[in-house]
Amino acid sequence: MSLATPERIRSLQRKLYRKAKAEPDFRFYLLYDKICREDILEHAYALARANAGAPGVDGMSFAEIEATGVEKWLAGLREDLISKTYRPAPVRRVMLPKPGGGERPLGIPTIRDRVAQTAAKLVLEPIFASSLPAICCSGLTTSRIVLVATRV
Repeated sequence: MSLATPERIRSLQRKLYRKAKAEPDFRFYLLYDKICREDILEHAYALARANAGAPGVDGMSFAEIEATGVEKWLAGLREDLISKTYRPAPVRRVMLPKPGGGERPLGIPTIRDRVAQTAAKLVLEPIFASSLPAICCSGLTTSRIVLVATRV
């Protein structure tokens, strides 16, 4: 499921992309405040919610968060990010069976960590996307990155 990015966030992403593209050596020193923005965190939560997924080591599910109030939960995460007391939780390890036999490990972060990581991705991705070679920008999607990377 794909969610449309709100215009305010798209505007920020376009500005970051244009700046990084115009000045490749520019250093972005003040991005942390952008990750802590309410609209960024709300959209990051919506993206994580659309992905669903199992709870992490804390056992908290989306249903539990929504029962206690998403706004309150996001306000707590935002406060931890702003005060720089946020620390990621350990990742829950699950072993998945492989089709040919055996198992492969899968790490499941907490929802709180998924939202924080998605917020960082929303802010940082346009900066790094600006430095990709033109060959990578022709219809490249996240699922095709590995294929293109092995050919280049």
